[in-house]
Amino acid sequence: MTLDLLSEFDAAPDDGAVDSGELAVTDDVLVKAFALGPDAGIAPHEHADATNVFHVLRGTVTVERDGESETVVAPGVVLNERGQVHGAHNDTDEVAVLTASLCPLPGQ
Repeated sequence: MTLDLLSEFDAAPDDGAVDSGELAVTDDVLVKAFALGPDAGIAPHEHADATNVFHVLRGTVTVERDGESETVVAPGVVLNERGQVHGAHNDTDEVAVLTASLCPLPGQ
């Protein structure tokens, strides 16, 4: 057994596709992994009652937040405060991997 929750996330999405999986779910936190194929992304959205943190683990991701964008190269961490509209896109030819942590879970 390994403590590394990411070790079992084995994703290889095609161009334009996103693979995702839950790594940790408790009463107050959710951690999901996302593999973004080339030209794939997570559409801008918001969490009114939760903070969201992106950890860029592999590759390069263009993070969109409140209408602005910035390129983040792994390793990188992006804090998305409650209510901030945020998303991510892979503008490269390689797969990019990030995790997104949400805390507290909405409705908690």
